[in-house]
Amino acid sequence: MKSDRLLSIILLLQTRGLVQAAELAERLEVSVRTIYRDVEALSTSGIPIYTERGRHGGIALLPGFRTDVTGLTEDESRALFVLTARGTHAALGLDAALGSALRKVMAAIPEPHRPAAELTSRRILVDPERWMMRPRPAVDLDILNAAVFNDRRLALRYRRSGAVEPGDYVLDPYGLVVKAGVWYLVADKSGSPRLFRADRVVKASIIDEPVRRRPGWELADVWKTMRYEAEQRRLPLLVTVRLRKDALVRFQCVTSGRIIGEIAPEGEDWLRAELVFDNTSETGVLLGLGDQLEVLSPPAVREELARVAAAVVGVYAVGAT
Repeated sequence: MKSDRLLSIILLLQTRGLVQAAELAERLEVSVRTIYRDVEALSTSGIPIYTERGRHGGIALLPGFRTDVTGLTEDESRALFVLTARGTHAALGLDAALGSALRKVMAAIPEPHRPAAELTSRRILVDPERWMMRPRPAVDLDILNAAVFNDRRLALRYRRSGAVEPGDYVLDPYGLVVKAGVWYLVADKSGSPRLFRADRVVKASIIDEPVRRRPGWELADVWKTMRYEAEQRRLPLLVTVRLRKDALVRFQCVTSGRIIGEIAPEGEDWLRAELVFDNTSETGVLLGLGDQLEVLSPPAVREELARVAAAVVGVYAVGAT
């Protein structure tokens, strides 16, 4: 709707200052000509908006002009309260700020939409952690956060996966990413992008030098590239199983996040499902369902589970003699 687009233009200009018409057009998915027509409509309605010509020109509001956050629809109001788990904000020391911000946003939401927004905050919970995860070590993000927001280089003493001793690194950070409850530092090492798990940082200190990021690269760009490369390197292991119907709830808890497609009936008492794992060693969790589940394919997983099960039987057989 045009009214929503006009409000979006005002809010973008309040946040960004001078913005080129082409950028506004791209963000709002309209033509540049439409943006200029919208600017004219805003000006006619009394909004102090103007354009600057030239290579470094754009569209801006007169200094000092502000508008309240009004005009939110009911769905937009609800969307603001479907937030990530509080643990994410706590790790950044922003739990109290989050609560304060939500109270201010609630006050700014149009009166008719407040009940829906408040109900959403009580009825929807986002928990990024997987089931059955072991407790994670405490993570101190203060220095990493300071380096990221002050655009400074970072000296890191870091223990890589499988390494006996930590190594020393000088990094140029882009930012922090939390994925599935794990915090990562995204940074360049000698001009090449790298990922560093925050819970493996032994020591960190800020170097009083400006960060040396590759020109034109932002955190979202680097993360997208690295995630794609990681996914391409790690081909998924597809496992087909059958399970007893009365074991379905346990099965869903044990394999949360790994089930793909529909769970289909297989005879009178059984169900059939497909799972995805990174490697055969991860499939050991299936043994927790005992004889309530059978792996049908691939053969390598059946062999691995048979080997592990035999080893377990051997341990208890020795203990019984």
